[in-house]
Amino acid sequence: MRILGLDYGSRRIGVAICDELGITTRGLCAIERKTLDRDIEEIGQLVEAFAVEKIVVGYPVTLGGKEGTQCKKVRAFAEVLESRLSLPVVFWDESLSTKDAEEILIEADMSRKKRKKVVDRLAAAIILQGYLDHMKRNENVF
Repeated sequence: MRILGLDYGSRRIGVAICDELGITTRGLCAIERKTLDRDIEEIGQLVEAFAVEKIVVGYPVTLGGKEGTQCKKVRAFAEVLESRLSLPVVFWDESLSTKDAEEILIEADMSRKKRKKVVDRLAAAIILQGYLDHMKRNENVF
């Protein structure tokens, strides 16, 4: 089953995909946010191109586990996404995914300019990999 992972941000949406077996992920792209319709259209094109059956969206709860204002924005986006693409959308805790992505890229000695171009899709891959690993540990079907 192909699953798309999204890291929804105010300027960009990081996008990642898993392999057909649901074992590994890779960052695909970062969608520059324009309008809701355009953003959904671009995601829909990826869903079609990769035969995606489910979408995992990073859910930005606080480190204390509370929902903030960004959670409301993500939830609203996910509701529209689910209804327009007719696919199940799952929320997954994205705590520190962008920070982890930044650290990985810094360790790889990537310049700040280059990091900016890939951090969102790497964060999406981290979110999606966390979801896949959790499902495997708990022997759940995706």
